[in-house]
Amino acid sequence: MRRPGHRHQLKQQLGVGVKGMFGRLTAVAIVVVICMVMLFSAPMTSNDNSPSDIDVKALWETAASDGWRPSSAPRSDWPPPPVETTGYLRVRCNGGLNQQRSAICNAVLAARIMNATLVLPELDANSFWHDDSGFRGIYDVEHFISTLRFDVKVVESIPEIHKKGKTKKIKAFQLRPPRDAPISWYTTVAMEKMKEHGAIYLTPFSHRLAEEIDNAEFQRLRCRVNYHALRFKPHIVELSTAIVNRLRTQGHFMSIHLRFEMDMLAFAGCLDIFTPEEQKILTKYRKENFAEKRLVYSERRAIGKCPLTPEEVGLILRAIGFDNSTRIYLAAGDLFGGERFMKPFRSLFPHLENHSTVDTSGELAKNNRGLLGSAVDYMVCLLSDVFMPTYDGPSNFANNLLGHRLYYGFRTTIRPDRKGLAPIFIDREKGHTKGFEEAVRRVMLKTNFGGPHKRISPESFYTNSWPECFCQKSALDPAHKCPRDDVLNILESRLEGEGINSSNETSLADR
Repeated sequence: MRRPGHRHQLKQQLGVGVKGMFGRLTAVAIVVVICMVMLFSAPMTSNDNSPSDIDVKALWETAASDGWRPSSAPRSDWPPPPVETTGYLRVRCNGGLNQQRSAICNAVLAARIMNATLVLPELDANSFWHDDSGFRGIYDVEHFISTLRFDVKVVESIPEIHKKGKTKKIKAFQLRPPRDAPISWYTTVAMEKMKEHGAIYLTPFSHRLAEEIDNAEFQRLRCRVNYHALRFKPHIVELSTAIVNRLRTQGHFMSIHLRFEMDMLAFAGCLDIFTPEEQKILTKYRKENFAEKRLVYSERRAIGKCPLTPEEVGLILRAIGFDNSTRIYLAAGDLFGGERFMKPFRSLFPHLENHSTVDTSGELAKNNRGLLGSAVDYMVCLLSDVFMPTYDGPSNFANNLLGHRLYYGFRTTIRPDRKGLAPIFIDREKGHTKGFEEAVRRVMLKTNFGGPHKRISPESFYTNSWPECFCQKSALDPAHKCPRDDVLNILESRLEGEGINSSNETSLADR
């Protein structure tokens, strides 16, 4: 049976600074803070549930860790960024909030690879959200710069050059990186242009650096950016905290990313369950936004390529053992098909909430289609006791959360095996209901509920950073051993050895 990990209050978590991040990476009970400052959960014992049952009470607690702890501090020689860098790197991160988040991690790594100074990443004024908040409007800039001071130099803009009484602006040379570009592209093509022009501008910058890199320190840098440096602004943290506290007044709660929205349904080609008019809308959206491809609903459904309907989500949860008293937070946009699809789900689980129903400040009502709403949904899902994505294929929101919750002390996730469940649901629709719940449980018992597991393609590094960003105190493999307790002191001394005083940055991080 699992036993609960230590649950610290969010207010306490937010007070941990960058010293805490590195100095306590190896402590027994540090838990990861949602604003990207880590605290660890205590190790869990192995789950001893019988193979024919799922212990719902255990799911409300963190998953078995098998002695692994989140740790993204350097474990080998990690020089500070040079005083004189190669040049300036600008990037434009396109896509939604979570696609941009991955791009920011890649931008920091690209800057490190090229010994470049990173200009604060530009966030695309998203065409769907119509939100131009920018980096400073969403993230804590001072914390970002301070946290990464051992890794890269970050500036808010390219400075002007003053020479012989004249002021000169450096114009960045624009480049379009190939998708999933290897490190060699950055050390050759990009580096050559940076040396020639003094600055380069990479746009667009989504999925422009290979995820699988045979360098564990580079991968750990990605984790430092994702889970430590990228902290939402205080007002977003406070609003999210208030919502979580309100949801917790009645005990545990679950969050569900209900990806039953027009864009995903059109992308998947799952149209047949909709009315002729709705099918026209989905078909039109698909033609306008995706490459032409022959998609047959029955074939797609049979191999688990269709998003789960709200009713199917409810039936899975009931089969696992959750009852109608379960409190659920829904992170979702506009559900396609509306109330007709939600009604069966609501009849199974009536205690449903979303950020609009639990936000008493009214702030989200004014900005319910912007990055603020997405950021709040992200944080609430991160802190929920259980998280369930209903379609984790090309969903950046779900994939990033799965990785963050893994790093945040192996918090329980329920990941339905859509391919395994598809024939069971198809049989049920044909009237074969006998043994339905037992069949669902058998499929779900084979899934991972949030513990450490091997990353197998096409699973993304941002979905599962094990083992690179985790360690064991008593590791058999030296590569998995936790770093030294004095790693922060070593990094500080090396930074000072380069003639850089980091005391001011530390105070910013400790605020």
